[in-house]
Amino acid sequence: MSTSFFQVGESKLELLHATSEQSAIYKFIEKKGEGMHHIAFAVQDIYAEVERLKAEGFQPISEAPKPGADNKLVFFFHPKTANGLLIELCQERD
Repeated sequence: MSTSFFQVGESKLELLHATSEQSAIYKFIEKKGEGMHHIAFAVQDIYAEVERLKAEGFQPISEAPKPGADNKLVFFFHPKTANGLLIELCQERD
């Protein structure tokens, strides 16, 4: 997958491009068509926010945050628990 970022004021837009038919992005587009894939929220303490959202009933996709694009630590919550939209938390990496 390749990514491009565009800064718009205080917000950042990320465009994703599938480079393999095995990628999650390719499979998403094949199934649902082009459009919004996920929304990301910048957080100061990703570990605390993961626990807070899990306590609110959001279903995590993985066990722990991991390195992601744009030098961020990332964590995702399943769309089934967020009205069909994949939720990403991201925190600047040291």
